[in-house]
Amino acid sequence: MLDIKFIRENTDMVRQALLNRSDGTPLDEILALDIERRQKIAEQDELRRAKKEAAKSSRGEASEGGRELRDRIKAVEDRLREIDARLEELLLQLPNIPQPSVPVGRSEDDNIVERCWGEERKLDFTPLPHWELGEKLDIIDFDRGVKLSGTRFYILKGLGARLERAVINMMLDSHTREGGYREIYPPWMVRREVMIASGNLPKFADNLYHDDTDDMWFVPTAEVPLTSLHAGEILEASVLPIRYAAYTACFRREKMSAGKDTRGIKRGHQFDKVELYKFARPEESDKEHRMMLSDIERVCQKLELNYRVKLLCTADISFSSTKTYDIEVWAPGCREWLEVSSCSNCGDFQARRAGVRYRPTPDAKPEYVHTLNGSGLALPRIMIAIMENYQQADGSIRVPVALQDFMYTDIIS
Repeated sequence: MLDIKFIRENTDMVRQALLNRSDGTPLDEILALDIERRQKIAEQDELRRAKKEAAKSSRGEASEGGRELRDRIKAVEDRLREIDARLEELLLQLPNIPQPSVPVGRSEDDNIVERCWGEERKLDFTPLPHWELGEKLDIIDFDRGVKLSGTRFYILKGLGARLERAVINMMLDSHTREGGYREIYPPWMVRREVMIASGNLPKFADNLYHDDTDDMWFVPTAEVPLTSLHAGEILEASVLPIRYAAYTACFRREKMSAGKDTRGIKRGHQFDKVELYKFARPEESDKEHRMMLSDIERVCQKLELNYRVKLLCTADISFSSTKTYDIEVWAPGCREWLEVSSCSNCGDFQARRAGVRYRPTPDAKPEYVHTLNGSGLALPRIMIAIMENYQQADGSIRVPVALQDFMYTDIIS
């Protein structure tokens, strides 16, 4: 969430940021409400002062005048509550400000490929897409997934289910043993305020799964519970940065992608992901962002997958982000680059919503931390890349060396 004082003092910057993001949040209404709010607070203070003065006068004069002042004060208080509610509603819709280093763009076509790693795997046969491979090997069952839950659901079977579990375990081991992250196993359902803190509510309510009875929300990513792990706390500077890694299932309606990627397992309503999350000092967040990106790349390199790193433009970065890198791996069967990670620096945007602060020094005034998040990595797209890159001419799939100790086999056949 952006601070209203910051918006007031940097109106041109905020207006340009909204323009660069192609975001239509009504900034003029926010500014008008802010002006009226400050006017009403001044009016309220003046009326309360007048009421005190009236109370000092004779009882007969104060009676009628006092009632009028009470009515006027109540009217101002009622209006202030209306203003505060509307102002909070609009401020929660306002996206974060992109960093100056983020390229201005109108769509994902304006994202910039910064670097590539590895080369496209040379196959001396025509590679199959993962949906054909999975069915031929009987490790993915689309029909039974649809029978159980409807479209965009599937079943992983046998070595397919083991492959998914192996990738998750390998990623968690890599991040905790080599990256210094502490493993967290969070709830997969959270309260409304936790969704608000991460930036998912109210903006993206239509894309989330919700239990109406208890007002609980299924997480679209582990970023959501991790953001609020220290909600309302004041952290000591000595504990920063805090680095967490968490595995969860993720649940998304995918309304915003209706009709896209309907074949295979690329885009489902339920999928698994290992998420990386950091709480950092503001002056260290850019460095921690680069380190997180390196941690994510390390996993791709362990799997020996050809990938590229893209710097996202203003129109494509996430709502809460000030700067985002995407990592995409090449899938030769479906002939496309698959996004397996978005790695973002959110500045103090989420920390303001969650109330996470720290003291730069023991006697200093608390300040907001910066938060960072990144998929480390997201399944099932990394599964697609493994299946399609490691397929053999006979229809089997060779297991990457990095996964063989977790799979207890070197071949899926």
